[in-house]
Amino acid sequence: MIKYFHIIKFLMTHDLNFLKECWEIEFIKSEFSWIKLIKKIRKMENTYIAWWRLCNEMSKYGNKKQKKLANKINRRLTKEYSVEIGIERTFIDKGLLICHYSSIILYDNIKIGKNFTIRQNTTIGSTGKLKDSFFVIGDNVNIGASTTIVSDNLKIGNNVTIGAMSFINKDIPDNCTVYTEKSNIIKIKAH
Repeated sequence: MIKYFHIIKFLMTHDLNFLKECWEIEFIKSEFSWIKLIKKIRKMENTYIAWWRLCNEMSKYGNKKQKKLANKINRRLTKEYSVEIGIERTFIDKGLLICHYSSIILYDNIKIGKNFTIRQNTTIGSTGKLKDSFFVIGDNVNIGASTTIVSDNLKIGNNVTIGAMSFINKDIPDNCTVYTEKSNIIKIKAH
């Protein structure tokens, strides 16, 4: 019951314009109203994004107790959905779409533009060599399944499509399609 108090207090005392816009586009999928939001959450329809958005805002703008609660809720979301997106130093603009909730990891220090689409088994993060590494991902980026994006201070431009099972460790300019070439080797076993 105490956690609901901190959530309600946060919702009543902070500017929620960005959060409402995100919920409208990503979760409610129609004009925002508190009643529509509550009905969707009660039906448990893809609530990950709605809860992650709230945790992200609370971790940035909430008081100490609200930040602690945001981290606790985010850990529960990670366990339930198998999706781990940092909340403290991660910014994702409106239009986040997670196609399949399974094994997605986005470490902190990522700034992502509008209309970002990501699929299962994808990891985006730094190598850990630079302490203050930062990722910038532009608008309208679409990432295929089983993709790994690992580097330090990486920049992916606008309107980029990254194919499934790709490994990315270099900057990608605007308006590109990128994929890692793969080939199958078939050997017939001797009887």
